[in-house]
Amino acid sequence: MPSTYTMNICELKSNFSDIQYLQKLSELINSLNKKVIPSEKILVAQAVEVNINSAIEVINSIGDDEKRIKRIAQESYSSITAILEKELGLVVKDYYRNLWMSLGIATFGMPLGVIFGLSMGNMGLIGIGLPLGIAIGVAVGSGLDKKALEEGRQL
Repeated sequence: MPSTYTMNICELKSNFSDIQYLQKLSELINSLNKKVIPSEKILVAQAVEVNINSAIEVINSIGDDEKRIKRIAQESYSSITAILEKELGLVVKDYYRNLWMSLGIATFGMPLGVIFGLSMGNMGLIGIGLPLGIAIGVAVGSGLDKKALEEGRQL
């Protein structure tokens, strides 16, 4: 068995090159085909490759239904990035920043807003916590993205 593995993902064949998620999927495929997977994850990578190829074959088989291609491309992109993160630990650029921005709002922003509102006696100030939560989330997520890049886990 080889000590490293390079994925071989099929190519997208769509006439709609202006669809955002098709462009993202195409970039993701190119990155994955260049990525070298270490030996301890070869079997997992082969299983992931089969899943990704089947999702791409579904998109390729749709034909000229632009609305359906948009929907399925978006769903496929989301599911593929989730599988890559879960199974191989690979993430796309700004994955953690986008994830932690929403987590920052929920875990830091809302509670801080409630604290400000209650301490000032004006619940209209609850909105002050939201930008603080976004800032904290972006800071944490950017740090995790930088760490993933240094570890070679970012596509």
